Amino acid sequence: MNTHRCGLRGVNLLNVHQIIVRKLGRVDYQKTVEEMQEFTRCRHSEVRDELWLLEHHPVYTQGYTCNQLPFGTSNIPIVSTDRGGQITYHGPGQLVIYLLLDIKRRNQGVRNLINSIEAGIIATLQHYRIEGQVRPKAPGVYVKERKVASLGIRVSRGCTYHGLSLNVDMDTSPFESIDVCGYKDLEVTTMHETGANCDLNEIATRCAEELAQELGYLQITYVSGVNSVKE
Repeated sequence: MNTHRCGLRGVNLLNVHQIIVRKLGRVDYQKTVEEMQEFTRCRHSEVRDELWLLEHHPVYTQGYTCNQLPFGTSNIPIVSTDRGGQITYHGPGQLVIYLLLDIKRRNQGVRNLINSIEAGIIATLQHYRIEGQVRPKAPGVYVKERKVASLGIRVSRGCTYHGLSLNVDMDTSPFESIDVCGYKDLEVTTMHETGANCDLNEIATRCAEELAQELGYLQITYVSGVNSVKE
């Protein structure tokens, strides 16, 4: 029985203003998705919400409505998943934050949640003197028309999993083999390309704090790693 399953019943006091932030390091995509699914299946009304901060090994991922494959040949694995959205790429140097939230308990709609996530990303970029923008009907955050952050959420029984990716300091060439998030000729960028200081761990903490503030959490508890998630 893994760490999450053992811990789910350990929270006796419901507090919707508390959130746990887990720093997981670089982890396998498929195993992490399975952990999120299990966490969401097992959680009950007293379980605190969580943010998982991590990187992935190189992988293309497809949303459940996507049938696009990368152009040409590639050694990068392709994984179909149950999140929303189209095809994207994850790899080292990209911050991924998964949001395991009980939005039913919080009385929060999905559109409002997306707005809050985008606002948290923009606030993070502003801290590093980067101006981020959003686009109508195209979720994510952009810097001078180039995408720097992507979103993909799944809702099950009123609870979310999956989340966002923020390009910090990564090799963006794998994006050239796909229509990023389903948009032809959409270019991507990174925080590094804008001249920002790119300590991923520092940026992860900053982004988690901005997200927590936008979402209305008053207390953050940091946890280092979960062995059952790691490859």
